[in-house]
Amino acid sequence: MGKHVQSGSARRVDGCVPCALWSSGPDLNAEVATHLLTFVLGGARSGKSRYAEGLIAAAPPPWIYIATAGAHDAEMAERIAQHRARRSNNWQTLEAPNDLAETLASAPKGPILLDCLTLWLSNRMLAGADIDAEFDRLEQALARRAGPIVLVANEVGFGIVPDNALARRFRDLQGSLNQRVAATADRVILMVAGLPLIVKGPP
Repeated sequence: MGKHVQSGSARRVDGCVPCALWSSGPDLNAEVATHLLTFVLGGARSGKSRYAEGLIAAAPPPWIYIATAGAHDAEMAERIAQHRARRSNNWQTLEAPNDLAETLASAPKGPILLDCLTLWLSNRMLAGADIDAEFDRLEQALARRAGPIVLVANEVGFGIVPDNALARRFRDLQGSLNQRVAATADRVILMVAGLPLIVKGPP
């Protein structure tokens, strides 16, 4: 379990490129370093977190894991425990359920995995924060951070229209956040049933 700190060829399919799952090899560190900001999107249980961890683990450790989830009930606590259990001691975990920009600014040097933007957005909405200002602060923090970063978020726009105003606002804000991050990312990967599709950037 990581240290826990408070504070071949790809073929194109319908415009996307399935990207091979990472394995050890001399080119992977250079690949991660080239794509300084990688954005991994997907639905629930699409494999996005595990895939994102593999991207970061291709670079030399130590690796920084910025976690935005809070263990508000037993089921969520179990999910968090499962994520932690599969991470080695090369990971240092920083808890950032709310102040993501400050955590990015103060995090130690090293490749960063931020998982996930969706829970962070939910936390900020429930706190009554100015979401546009929060998005601006996040973008500025990402722009100032040197080194590779992998961001994870849910793609929530494929389902039915929610039946209440709060859920509809959340869906719309998540879509806006995803678009803003994708616009600045060097590479965007959509996870579908455990398979990565490159929607932006080289294969």
